[in-house]
Amino acid sequence: MPAKVAGAGASSSSAPLSVPAPRPPVIAGTLYRGREGMWSWVLHRITGVAIYFFLLVHILDTALVRVSPEAYNAVIGAYKTPIMGLGELALVAAILFHALNGLRIILVDFWSVGTRHQRALFWTVLGVWAVLMIAFTPRHLIAVFGG
Repeated sequence: MPAKVAGAGASSSSAPLSVPAPRPPVIAGTLYRGREGMWSWVLHRITGVAIYFFLLVHILDTALVRVSPEAYNAVIGAYKTPIMGLGELALVAAILFHALNGLRIILVDFWSVGTRHQRALFWTVLGVWAVLMIAFTPRHLIAVFGG
């Protein structure tokens, strides 16, 4: 029987050594990994869908005037409630964000350094949106609830 050379063979009780598979590199700061770019994308889609459904309902209730003026007047009367006033506030917020974010998207797409500044542009959009909403909200709520 030939003699074993040290390290040349493996005993039956030892498991083969395995090298862990390399992990893919983590890319920090990409647009769609929970950062500003992803939230901008998500909010743009949500506000776009909300505006679409508002426009659909608006077209349908306006078309109601041809079918039945009485039904049209009833629907318009329902729109003058405080709950619908809050809905109008949400609609203005959605339209305003969607419009400002659309301008941000245009800058990111067509400005040569837009992608480099997309985070700052997102925060600028939120800042301008907040200022405009702060200016609009009290006046609207006074009109809805005050008189």
